[in-house]
Amino acid sequence: MAVTMHDVAQRAGVSIKTVSNVVNGYPYIRAQTRERVEAAIDDLGYRVNMSARNLRTRRTGLITLAVPELSLPYFAELADAVISAADAAGWTVLIEQTSASRERETEVLSGRRRHLTDGLIFSPLALGPDDLGLFAVDFPLVLLGERVFGAPADHVTMNNVAAAKAATLHLASLGRRRIAVIGAHEGEQVGSAALRTAGYREGLEEAGLPFVPELVGEAGLWHRSTGAEAMSRMLDDGVELDAVFALNDALALGALHALHAHRIDVPGDVALIGFDDVDDAKYSVPALTSVDPGRDQIAHTAVELLLERIGATGPGGANGAGDPAPFRKVVPDSRIVGRESTGDVGTGEPSRVVGTQAGGTELVSVRTVV
Repeated sequence: MAVTMHDVAQRAGVSIKTVSNVVNGYPYIRAQTRERVEAAIDDLGYRVNMSARNLRTRRTGLITLAVPELSLPYFAELADAVISAADAAGWTVLIEQTSASRERETEVLSGRRRHLTDGLIFSPLALGPDDLGLFAVDFPLVLLGERVFGAPADHVTMNNVAAAKAATLHLASLGRRRIAVIGAHEGEQVGSAALRTAGYREGLEEAGLPFVPELVGEAGLWHRSTGAEAMSRMLDDGVELDAVFALNDALALGALHALHAHRIDVPGDVALIGFDDVDDAKYSVPALTSVDPGRDQIAHTAVELLLERIGATGPGGANGAGDPAPFRKVVPDSRIVGRESTGDVGTGEPSRVVGTQAGGTELVSVRTVV
C-alpha cells in the first residue's frame, strides 16, 4: 500500500498541513519540526506525487538560475550552492547561460522559456542601469551582481568597494608599496570592475600610497588567460611592483602563472591576492589569498527570497491578496582568507572580516519602473 501524507503526519506527530508545508518548501517552519517530518518521510519512503502537487498549486516546482558563464569557477560554484539550497527546499533548478549577451539576457526575462519555471535568480552582465524597465516583470525575480541597482526586485549583492579596499590594505599592511591591480575596465561606471577598482583606490589612499596609472592592468573578460596576459604586459614593460590585487580569482591564477613564467617569487618578491575565494584558490602553488564575498550566503539568501516571493504570489499565498512586501537588498559580510600567496601560511581561515560596510538587509519601497 502506498504511503500517504497522513501516514507521514502520524509518524512525525504533526498535522497534514505541516507535512504539506515541508514538502512544498514553505520557509517559515521551525528547524526541529522540518527535521522530524523529513525523518518520517525517509523512514516511510514517502514519495511526493509531483503531477498532483503541481496541478494543485499551479506551480512547476522549478526555478531558473541565469548566469553569464559557467566556465568561470565563481559562477560554477554559485550554481552548485543554489542547486543545493533549492534541493533542500524541494525545488529543482534549471540553468541558463547567457554568455553576457544582451539578447540572451533579455530572452531570460521575457522569452518563451520564461513560463517553464516559477521564478528567476538572475545575474545580468550585459544589461545595465538604462534597462531598469526590463526588470518590471510579473513573476518572482531575485537579482544578483552589480550591474543593476534600483530594479523592482529583491537583490543580493556583494560588498565590493569595502572588500576591495580591505584587500588593498591587507597588502599594504604587509609592507607592500607598489600595489598593482589587474582586471580594470577603462571608463566603466557600473559593475564589479568599477566598484572593486574604486575600493582599490580607497585602500591606497587610506594607506598613504599614491595612485600610479602604470600599476593598473586592463583585462576584458575575467579569465585566467586575460589575467596572465595583463600580468605579462606589466612585467614586460618593466613596471616595478611588489604586490598584485587581481579583481577575481581567475585573473589571479593567470597572473600567478605569468609571475612563475617570469621567475618571480610569490610571495617573496610579489604578494598576490584574488577575489571570490573559489575552491581552486586552496590548491594553487602557492595557495592563493582571496576575498570571500559570502558566495554561499548569497546563494542561500537568493533561493530563500525567491521562494518567499513564489509563496506570496501563488494561489493562497500569504500576501497574494494584498500589496507586495517591500523589495530587499541583502549584502553579506565579506572576509579575507589568508594563504601562502601573501605570506599568510596559516590554515586558510579568515584573517580579516570586512567591516567597513556591515552586511545586512535593506528594505526598498515597492515602485513601478517605466
